Amino acid sequence: MDLVTSFEQSQHHNPAGGYAGLVPAYFRFGDLGLYYLGLEAEQWPKPGHAWLLGCDCGEVGCWPLEARISLTDETVMWSDFSQPHRDAWNYTDFGPFRFARDQYEAAIRDAVSTISSE
Repeated sequence: MDLVTSFEQSQHHNPAGGYAGLVPAYFRFGDLGLYYLGLEAEQWPKPGHAWLLGCDCGEVGCWPLEARISLTDETVMWSDFSQPHRDAWNYTDFGPFRFARDQYEAAIRDAVSTISSE
């Protein structure tokens, strides 16, 4: 959250930040393991994209940070970031962020198991 807030501040976006983590209890993302790969059957906001952060009020659609999720056998990449409520905001210089796919999928499994056990 700090990274995107700092970027938005550097671009003089107003308001900058205001993000928080997603709250699965408030929104049906489907299988989170598939969602964070951009592959969920009912992918939000559209196939190959995901809302990575939601609003600090808890409602994801209020102020989501959106990104394209691209997959190879070896990597997961987040790119083409956008703030759907501010079409004029340019995120060209933010990212892309690349992750080793095996580590990325392991992190998702860990997060999902934590959520499931709560």
